[in-house]
Amino acid sequence: MPRDTEDAVGPDAGGPLADLADLILNVGRLVRARTPEDPQVVTLTETERQVMRVVDLYPGAAPSEIARRTRLQRTNVSTALRSLEGKGMVSRAATNGRGIAVRPTERAAANLRVLRAAWAQELAVILGDDLDTVRKCTHLLSHLEQRLTADEQGGP
Repeated sequence: MPRDTEDAVGPDAGGPLADLADLILNVGRLVRARTPEDPQVVTLTETERQVMRVVDLYPGAAPSEIARRTRLQRTNVSTALRSLEGKGMVSRAATNGRGIAVRPTERAAANLRVLRAAWAQELAVILGDDLDTVRKCTHLLSHLEQRLTADEQGGP
């Protein structure tokens, strides 16, 4: 293991990388808990949220790609897609051959706009106008997400 990796991980399986992972998990939970309930917002399960994230980032993705990127079982993705389709959040259409393309609907886009506005409002109160730091943090987390959802072959 290279020295900087040893420093980042730490001898006790802690270190700054473990601290970062712990904070990411907890901050996500806290932001979700502070999201105001709104009659316009479609309530989603954790699995549905994970699936919608990939569908939003990769419109037209096949269910197998969604499963790979979310690291969920294919059967769980299929169940979530059926539920999301029932809620009007995704549409599925046949592609050339026997494939299926999954796309977010306008209802999903409207839902996401309401959520993003609520999240921005909550964080603006806490973070104020330190947008330079926010952009740096966003860049780091985007890079991390891209690497974690990349195909096994190494591509995004």
